[in-house]
Amino acid sequence: MPSPSRSGGPAATPKYQRIAAALRRELDRAAHAPGGRLPSERTLAARYQVNRQTIRAALRQLRQDGLVVTGRRGTRPARAPFPSPPRSRLTLATAPPSLAALLGMRAGERTLVHHRRELGPAGETLQHAVTYLCPELVARTPELAGYRDRAEAGVRDEDLGPLHRWLEESAANARIAETLTMTRTRHPHTTAPAACGLTVRRTLHDDAGRLIALTDLVFPSWDRLTIHRDRAATGFRVTQDH
Repeated sequence: MPSPSRSGGPAATPKYQRIAAALRRELDRAAHAPGGRLPSERTLAARYQVNRQTIRAALRQLRQDGLVVTGRRGTRPARAPFPSPPRSRLTLATAPPSLAALLGMRAGERTLVHHRRELGPAGETLQHAVTYLCPELVARTPELAGYRDRAEAGVRDEDLGPLHRWLEESAANARIAETLTMTRTRHPHTTAPAACGLTVRRTLHDDAGRLIALTDLVFPSWDRLTIHRDRAATGFRVTQDH
């Protein structure tokens, strides 16, 4: 692809600004394409026949204008117009020993486990929530027992709306405790910066203090997380800049 045309503008316009103007048009296509990301710096440098420093200056201009954000996976529009909807599924599974003890589960006992995954514009996992429901609670709650019985029969439920509503209502009425754990992982034999991850463990308790559900909310990687709790809130609100 040829370099951006110089016609229609002052001859003294810096090259990076002309490239930034061309990339603004690229953004319209990137925002609606699968993944929604701009080409790599190397690809752009070859396309416009400039060095990567010039491309970085053009991208910096777009960031200053609030049009793009740059992370470890490249540069994308600041606001993706069509975010991927969360993916949910329900399984019948055993819990890790440490969680089984908290939930009062016997060895080998299975319970309902709800998985909810939110994806970024390129299909990457932004957050993954895994909720284990107390077997005793499942047994005495008709809608949950129905999900369990169908799972035991090998029937996969496609409509998880009632379950989602039950979880939301329970979170609004239950006593909630939350623990935040931040991890930093450095791969051996590399000088790359360590990757950061965050896990929020949320436990829901009924009026008698009994544990009814446990959720591990995992953010595999992030550039910035904001954790906020209002005085009257029932839980943390976590926003992510990725």
